[in-house]
Amino acid sequence: MKTYEKTHPWINFKIDTQRFPYALWIALGGASSKCEHIAGVPLSPEIAKKIHHLYLIKGALATTAIEGNTLSEDEVKNYLDGKLRLPLSRRYLGQEIDNVVTACNELARELRNDGSKPFTPEAICKMNAIILKDLPLNEDVVPGEIRRHNVTAGRYRCAPADDCKHLLGMFCKHLNDFKLPEENRTVFALIKAIFAHLFFVWIHPFGDGNGRTARIIELSILLSAGLPQPTCHLLSNHYNLTRSNYYRFLDKAIHGDEHVIAFFQYAITGFVDGLREHIDRIRSYQEKVAWINYVHEKFTDRKSKADIRRRTLALALGEAGGFIAKNKIYELTATLSSDYRHHSVKLTRDMNELISMDLIETNRHQARAKTEVIQAFKVWRNPEPA
Repeated sequence: MKTYEKTHPWINFKIDTQRFPYALWIALGGASSKCEHIAGVPLSPEIAKKIHHLYLIKGALATTAIEGNTLSEDEVKNYLDGKLRLPLSRRYLGQEIDNVVTACNELARELRNDGSKPFTPEAICKMNAIILKDLPLNEDVVPGEIRRHNVTAGRYRCAPADDCKHLLGMFCKHLNDFKLPEENRTVFALIKAIFAHLFFVWIHPFGDGNGRTARIIELSILLSAGLPQPTCHLLSNHYNLTRSNYYRFLDKAIHGDEHVIAFFQYAITGFVDGLREHIDRIRSYQEKVAWINYVHEKFTDRKSKADIRRRTLALALGEAGGFIAKNKIYELTATLSSDYRHHSVKLTRDMNELISMDLIETNRHQARAKTEVIQAFKVWRNPEPA
């Protein structure tokens, strides 16, 4: 008998899905449906790239922030875009972000080039080595090497060091044996990903970076199963946004199946909330595209220089969103600056024409695009269902 079997009997690599309550199955089905919806939405290359970059930022931030990284989302974005140079005392925070982004990109590249591969201890050690590259670490921590000393994570006493190599091998075997059915593939991919996260964190096989490695494993499972790339970061984002609940459910999960199921419910509830937010973001992009098309249709037979100028004005106001001070409109784009900066009469005349076309509205000092007109293109539904 291995030591962990006496000290950590909950590390048994079992999950009884037959005990999942109906509410959890409904949530899993809803998650699957929403993922299929997201995967089937056509986006322009520019918007698709923007969404991918946004969720990579969110995923990298979440994966590191839950371990103590203090950079904000804007700082991470500016750092990855090359617009932020961190001072020496905070440079390790940027290195943590770089390492997670490298791990995510390496994972995506391998999947594109070689397809899904079985999990192996060597591959997971490589993940950890990438996660910990060039970071300040304790002397007894070697990136990518299984720990040889006992550790605690908060109040949790991790699996015995002598058993970690064996447990990591068992972990990989059970993940590889966890086959995903063609039907309800997304449902069982989510179950597998959360299963992997839970048991990996319980084992804690490395001296550092276990949480980040667990979230990369989770990402690998979801990407391999064919979930849309932005959605694969949502679990990590949820764990970070609800950090106190994450640790509370994680701590309780060692106390039996009921608490394990509670962790699954917590994770899936957050995942579905993240999907709703993502769908709202996609809908917002689609509405912007619909507005642009609508404006162009309104100007189909209007090709004069003044009409082109007015169309540009309507589109710029639509992009800005909300009311804009009339004396600031010329600041929206370089073209508008050229057209209106010293021509307030021309601006007034053009706005009056756009008002007559029902494209904008104005008050004494402000103007805005009437982008809400495209809501009429949606299928009607009762706003006050019984």
